[in-house]
Amino acid sequence: MIPVLAYRLQERAYGGLKEDTNRQLRRWASELERNPAAASRIKPGTRIIRQWEGDTHEVTVVRDGYSYRGKCYKSLSAIARQITGTRWSGPVFFGLKQRSSGKVDH
Repeated sequence: MIPVLAYRLQERAYGGLKEDTNRQLRRWASELERNPAAASRIKPGTRIIRQWEGDTHEVTVVRDGYSYRGKCYKSLSAIARQITGTRWSGPVFFGLKQRSSGKVDH
């Protein structure tokens, strides 16, 4: 929660994102809603952030997979398993894909 609040304070002090950037983000969000498979085309350098049981987990997309806490992983599912201790669909856990069953995330 602290990073979110810090960002909001910076946004107020220095201004938010440019309108062009907001437009592009809305386009990408819309594309992902229409085509969840587009998430597999996330470019290296992209950071994926997930709050889980009071902790913030940050994953960076790298050329051959994902980097999480200094270790490389081939899949988001392996990282989700590392975080939760249970089997998860990585794209579902990180919010890149909706669950097909309507279950609610923890």
